Amino acid sequence: MSELLARHRAVMPSWLALNYTEPIEIVSGKGNRVIDGEGKSYLDFFAGILTNMIGYDVPEVREAVERQLATGVVHTSTAYLLRGQVELAEKIVRLSGIPDAKVFFTNSGTEANETALLLATYARKSDQVLAMRQSYHGRSFGAISVTANRAWKNNSLSPLNVHFLHGTDRHLTQFAGLSDADYVKACVDDLRHVLATSVSDDVAALIAEPIQGVGGFTMAPDGLFAAYKEVLDEQGILFVSDEVQTGWGRTGSAFFGIQNHGVTPDMLTFAKGLGNGFAVGGVVARGDLMDAPHALGLSTFGGNPISTAAANATLDFVLDHDLQANAARTGAIIINGLKEAAERLPVVKEVRGKGLMFALELEGPAQASRFMEETKKAGLLAGKGGLYGNAIRMAPPLTLTVEEAVEGLGIIVTALETINAEAAAQ
Repeated sequence: MSELLARHRAVMPSWLALNYTEPIEIVSGKGNRVIDGEGKSYLDFFAGILTNMIGYDVPEVREAVERQLATGVVHTSTAYLLRGQVELAEKIVRLSGIPDAKVFFTNSGTEANETALLLATYARKSDQVLAMRQSYHGRSFGAISVTANRAWKNNSLSPLNVHFLHGTDRHLTQFAGLSDADYVKACVDDLRHVLATSVSDDVAALIAEPIQGVGGFTMAPDGLFAAYKEVLDEQGILFVSDEVQTGWGRTGSAFFGIQNHGVTPDMLTFAKGLGNGFAVGGVVARGDLMDAPHALGLSTFGGNPISTAAANATLDFVLDHDLQANAARTGAIIINGLKEAAERLPVVKEVRGKGLMFALELEGPAQASRFMEETKKAGLLAGKGGLYGNAIRMAPPLTLTVEEAVEGLGIIVTALETINAEAAAQ
């Protein structure tokens, strides 16, 4: 055991999971590569859990933060006007497509989802919320209550009355073999049945990830949420899209994940990649919903001058370099290559994803752990997830080059070939 690992275990919670049997310390990075404390270089296909969205040591972000630091003002609070916060909100409002929208900034996706749940339950005067099976929305009391993955739920206590819907569980017997259209119809029938049998009076909202992060990048077929929204609109139920992982062009086919379904949500939550490592999250919502609460509120550190300087520079970089198109281009190289390889590798049960957000479902958790160790050895960082712990999820920075995509694909396929051979020999 390394000296740093021993110190970590002595003072950090045991439930704070670390990747790899021999965890690494990342000490430097440039472009889409990082270096650990032993001097080993890695191509980063996990980006700090989708957070280092445009890579490492980006001059535009560094210089924006340094300019703000040079003023001597790191924090003022929302009791004063914050130019960078206003400028960032203006950009997000425009990109969201939500009419008459306003933005509230937080520090994380968890806080953003808590805020959206507060706004929805206040507006609808109801504690009843719909969420998706296999979902994950954060680690706080309210966010855990709308999370449907037992591995991430510490108790059954909840400030909300939650009912979970189908949409990302096509592996279940009752949905096996259904076409997209038939699966959508079955899910909509179930939604109507839930509203007829399991709730009382008004429901506040449905909160959903367009692609489930911790769930292993499972996703509803395009169009499901549009069909859901037709039903929700009949009763005035709000729709909250959790874009903490799917936002800012990562799917390649849309700037926000929900746009793949042809839906404009009532609220949209964001975090992770926007600050390229600096802590920033928030909610963009219809103005009437955002303005409705009667009590005062603030976020002490949310949208502070440093994080918004980084976020403005990051978002400008994404737009100026059309990184959504790059995600579509490089993601297709990897996803198509993985699907081709999977045809001859029985250890791979499914390849799924959009753009630079893709996953492998392997036979079981043991194979997923082996994959992590093999790709680490070969110089590539990935992540695990999935309801059953057998999914490998990868989301490189949106600046990934074609050459890096090909390199990463090669490392992944070689690791899969090794694991497949081991399985065949057993």
